[in-house]
Formats: sequence, C-alpha cells, structure tokens
Amino acid sequence: MENGLILLIEDETQMLRFLRITLKGHGYKLVEAVTGREGLMQAAMRNPDVILLDLGLPDLDGLEVIKQLRDWSDVSIIVISAREQEEDKIRALDTGADDYLTKPFSAGELLARIRVALRHKMYASQGQKEHTFTVYNLKVDLSTRQVFINDVEIHLTPIEYNLLAILIKNAGKVVTHSQLLKEVWGVNYKDQTQYLRVYMAQLRRKLESDPARPKFLINEPAIGYRLKLSE
Repeated sequence: MENGLILLIEDETQMLRFLRITLKGHGYKLVEAVTGREGLMQAAMRNPDVILLDLGLPDLDGLEVIKQLRDWSDVSIIVISAREQEEDKIRALDTGADDYLTKPFSAGELLARIRVALRHKMYASQGQKEHTFTVYNLKVDLSTRQVFINDVEIHLTPIEYNLLAILIKNAGKVVTHSQLLKEVWGVNYKDQTQYLRVYMAQLRRKLESDPARPKFLINEPAIGYRLKLSE
C-alpha cells in the first residue's frame, strides 16, 4: 500500500540513490527533481504530500525555493542539508520550512520526520472539520478556546492560549522563537526570547504531567518549539 507522494528536490547522486531506496522500500511514491526550478514545476503539477528539499541546488538556493512554494502552497517541507549551523536552520524555518534534517542522517530518522509531517496534514484536515484538537491527554476546543487535561478544564491566560493555539496550528512542525514572538507579541518583540521562556514554562506547568520532561511541548534548543503529535 502506498503511504503518500514525496517530492525529492536533490542533486547529489549518492543521496538520491539512498533516498530512492529508502522511500520506495517503505511504500512511498516518489517524484524526483535535481534543480529548484524543476522542483517548483513538479510541486505544481503533482501536489505532493511532503517535499524533501536540499538547500544547495545548482540553479536556485533552497531558501528561494521555499519562498516561492509558500506563495501558493502549504505542503510540508522538510529541509535535508549539509548546512548545520543554527542560523541556517532558523533561516530555513523562518522562511517557511516545517522541519530540518542535517546530513548525514539515518533512514529511521528521515522516515520518522515524514510520518510526523503526514500526521500534521491529517490533524490540520481534522481541525478544519472538527474544531477540536487532541493529543496525549490534552484536548483543546478551538471554537470556544477551552483547554482540558484528562477532561478537566485548565485556565490559560490569553497569551498562554495564543501560544498554544499557534503550536496547535503548526502541530508537528518546529516554530521558531521569532515566529512565535511576532505572532503573539508583535514584530517589535521578535528578539525578546525571555518572554517565551517564561510563558512556555507556565504552559508546561499547567499542561504537562512532568514539566521537566515534557511529552508534547518540546523545546528545540536555540531554534524554537514543537508540539509533538505522538510517540
């Protein structure tokens, strides 16, 4: 049974071979492109479920590919790149990528990230229909702004709820510090990461059974936060 359609935008021969074997061996349909322009064309023609994108392409920088995709598509984009600096990861995520894997990576890690991306798509579709989000023992009624843990209602401040709602909207994806700050507090606060530390700590105390070992409000060090969908 096919698991979904993956668009791979990558020009490195050995990496292409590795990914082709891995993805097809696990039931994914695969479309390949070796340039950014070809990748954009295939994305428009084939409507993939997930895009795997290398940043070092021969014609366009991967960041430009992300920008152009985000002009018209909300498809999940997982960057696969040898660029390993935090600044590169943050730039890609702020531009519109959903996740980032640094080469070299294992087949198991890649497949896990793809499964998360596909679950995010499923949750987003369900949320549009049901207006209720559920993960672990957390349930959020997005229409009434009510939050429950083990069916007990939890009071959140407006800022706490807005942070949680943004993470739910992007469930399974990394949301950078600057993205969260701009959406909750405004552009003038995009560098005030201490605000996030304080409010995320409060959210964990209210929602996590063990705030020191959170199950779903996950910190991505120096980058941002992710609402984890499941194990």
